[in-house]
Order: sequence, then C-alpha cells, then structure tokens
Amino acid sequence: MSHKRAITHLRKADPKLAAVIDAVGPCTFAPAEHMAHFTAITRSIVFQQLSGKAASTIYNRFAALFDDETPVAHKLIDLSDEQMRAVGLSRQKIGYLRDLATRVHTGDVPIDKLDELSDDDIITTLTSIKGIGRWTAQMFLMFRLGRPDVLPDLDLGIQKGIQRAYRMRKLPTPKRVLEVGAKWAPHRTIASWYLWRSLDATAENRQGT
Repeated sequence: MSHKRAITHLRKADPKLAAVIDAVGPCTFAPAEHMAHFTAITRSIVFQQLSGKAASTIYNRFAALFDDETPVAHKLIDLSDEQMRAVGLSRQKIGYLRDLATRVHTGDVPIDKLDELSDDDIITTLTSIKGIGRWTAQMFLMFRLGRPDVLPDLDLGIQKGIQRAYRMRKLPTPKRVLEVGAKWAPHRTIASWYLWRSLDATAENRQGT
C-alpha cells in the first residue's frame, strides 16, 4: 500500500509534522483487511484497558472457543458466562460482547454492511453498542476499514505526539487536537500513525535500542 500522496500532502501542510515523518521514516500502516468486522470489534472490546500482552493472551483463549478461532455472533450467544470467565474475560466485558452478538444476530447492527456507511454513521452505529465508545469506533475505521481521514482526538498517544511535535507545555485538549489536525485532512489517519510511531521511536531511543 502506497502512502506517497498522503505523506507529500502532510509535509507541505505542516512543517512540524514533516519533522516527525523524517524522524520515523517510511510508513508501514496497513489495515487488517483479512479480518471479519465482527472479529475486529470483539477484539477491540477484549483489548480495552489491558496491556497488549495480557489482552492478546485473553483474546487468543477467547477465540479458541470458536471454530477456526473466528468469533461469530450466534455462537458467542451460545457460550456460557462460565466459559467466557474461564478465558479471563471480566463480567463487564462479557456483557459488552453479549450485547454486540445479540444486536448483530437480530440484524439491529448491520455488521457486514458497515463498510458501506460514512465514517460518522459507522461511529453512530458502533457507539450504540454497550462498551463501544468513540475511540473504539475510530480504531475500527482506521485499522479494519483503512479509512484515510480519521483523527482520534481522545487518544492520549495522539495528544502526547502533538504536544511533543509542537513543543506544547500541556497536553492539547481534544478540541485543540482537531484544530491542529485540520490542516492534515484528508490524510489524518496517516498523520495519526506517524504521531503514534514518534512516541515508539522516542521510547526505543531512551532504551538505547
């Protein structure tokens, strides 16, 4: 996947972001096109408020409860709470997963047609499900659907990345994130990727790697 046009635009639009791009290097962003929509959303729910390693372990155990390790709505409904607790899911997340599965199974949430909707309509649809907020919906837009112009204004990493790039004394508010990022449109997904990676690169440098 080529991001040449996006990077060219971002460099011209924002010299400070251009410096971030230079520091990070080539863009390797690629959405998980192989992953079913339902799988992507269940994975996001499982990963909420957990470290990557712990979340991966729990998710892999959860996925193993399904044929081909692929969660599907009607089979999730049939799982008992005991089965889901046994793989490490909290009672709260079990409730979120059940609400998602039930609404998908009844057709209330048109899971397989989400990619036909606009970004705003997808966010509205997903945030109507228990346990799914704006941030989770934005991650789905970016990392599953590959939508090009998403800026997660509530994301702490994005806020920290902007604070560092712009040498701000305080973390920018979500409103300020959107103001700063307005010039990056219509390529704010790639800008966000670079901001996240800039934090990773800084951490690696601190560790001497």
